[in-house]
Amino acid sequence: MKEIRYPGLTLLLALLAPLLLPGCVGVAVVGAGSAAMSAIDRRTTGVQIEDERIELVASNRFGEKYGDKAHINITSYNRSVLLTGEVPDAAARDEVGKIVQGVPNVRRITNDLVAGPASSLSARATDTGITGKVKARFVDANKFNAVHVKVITEASVVYLLGIVTEAEANDAVEIARTTSGVRKVVKVFEYCKPSDPACAPRGGDKPKAEDAAKK
Repeated sequence: MKEIRYPGLTLLLALLAPLLLPGCVGVAVVGAGSAAMSAIDRRTTGVQIEDERIELVASNRFGEKYGDKAHINITSYNRSVLLTGEVPDAAARDEVGKIVQGVPNVRRITNDLVAGPASSLSARATDTGITGKVKARFVDANKFNAVHVKVITEASVVYLLGIVTEAEANDAVEIARTTSGVRKVVKVFEYCKPSDPACAPRGGDKPKAEDAAKK
């Protein structure tokens, strides 16, 4: 079965709702948590929305092309796209990459799709559990703001995305690498210096564990 992920749909709706529903008091309640996370995120609000758009557009195109013949996960972070999952053959893998290239404003693609049978539901559940453990250990270690590192797990391989300093990247890799069940860690980071505007402190204190788990 093809898996279409909408990881930040709540954020997208919360950010767009004030424009679509002026004067709606309920928007403030629904979007309060997402708005706080958005303020901490090192991506601009515009880029966060663009990442959501890229994922939604590409997912719809995958569905039209492959239906339930493929299990494709797409993650866009700062307009850099990570593709994971399984497709029928190498030709399909290349075709999915071309589909993403055709989505406006995509800057970079990391295509880690595998040609082969779709993963089982139990394998995907295991991956979800690994992602949760890695995120929890990020918060417990308290070495960096866990919101700044996005964790994706596929076939027990952990992918780390985010805009980070070299020190933050090293800490994140070490924590993920030593987490139970992790087979391999792949860095899909973009790097900045602590003095760069993107990596300057924003949004106050480090998030609580439940907030970091949403990323």
